[in-house]
Amino acid sequence: MLAEIQVIPRPAGTADDRYRHVDAAIAVIQASGLKYEVHGLGTVVEGPPEKIWPLLQAVHQATLEAGAERTLSIIKVSSGAQAGGPRVEDLVRKFR
Repeated sequence: MLAEIQVIPRPAGTADDRYRHVDAAIAVIQASGLKYEVHGLGTVVEGPPEKIWPLLQAVHQATLEAGAERTLSIIKVSSGAQAGGPRVEDLVRKFR
């Protein structure tokens, strides 16, 4: 399963750390042990659905716990009927 999550916390960070709340969300993804790629407008995570779904909730919550007043998360999910499903590597190989 693939999921892309973009968190849009308000505010995005603090005066001292411009992207503090976004960085807190990315730290949760990094700690998950799942394969991921951080992009300018979101992060793609690859793994089994039973790990991805709770991770998405934890990523959203991390921005609030880091001090954001509110957060909007935009989530895209791609999964297949067969085990394994789509992989980032397969989708972008010809462009790299």
